[in-house]
Amino acid sequence: MNDSAQAGMNPELDLVLERVVDVPPDLIWKAWTRPEHLKEWFVPRPWTITECEIDLRPGGVFRMVMRPPDGEAMGGDPGCYLEVVEGERFSWTNALLPGFRPASPAESDIVFTAEITIEPHGNGGTRYVARAMHRDPQGRKQHQEMGFHEGWGTCFDQLEELVRGWEGEA
Repeated sequence: MNDSAQAGMNPELDLVLERVVDVPPDLIWKAWTRPEHLKEWFVPRPWTITECEIDLRPGGVFRMVMRPPDGEAMGGDPGCYLEVVEGERFSWTNALLPGFRPASPAESDIVFTAEITIEPHGNGGTRYVARAMHRDPQGRKQHQEMGFHEGWGTCFDQLEELVRGWEGEA
């Protein structure tokens, strides 16, 4: 992990996925910040995202509904963007509702804040860091046991596949 990814890292509370890919940062940003694109990659296939709402500004909504291949839709509770630095990083949390209103997550929910960092790397590539910050070690452990690294890693592979299809487009 590079220095910027380590800043503020707490190994007892945080989970981190870091990748370096040879696709431009602006394509990674586009895939993360437009609902029509996020729906294509942000759950491991064959799961799907049936609804997605993004208001990319501090206090704005981040919400999606996921559906397993043979089950009922889940999710849909809104989260809140905390920080947005255009083209570089953003964070959101499910601990707050849009407008920074306190949320009341269900007891089964994992409460966390996600921070996504997208940095230029090498000759046109990207260093990507996704960090999930938890309020306690139990939440971190639960998220890890649910398959954070496998799930978010698979999703990133799907993101990379999607944006590679855009390369060369005007």
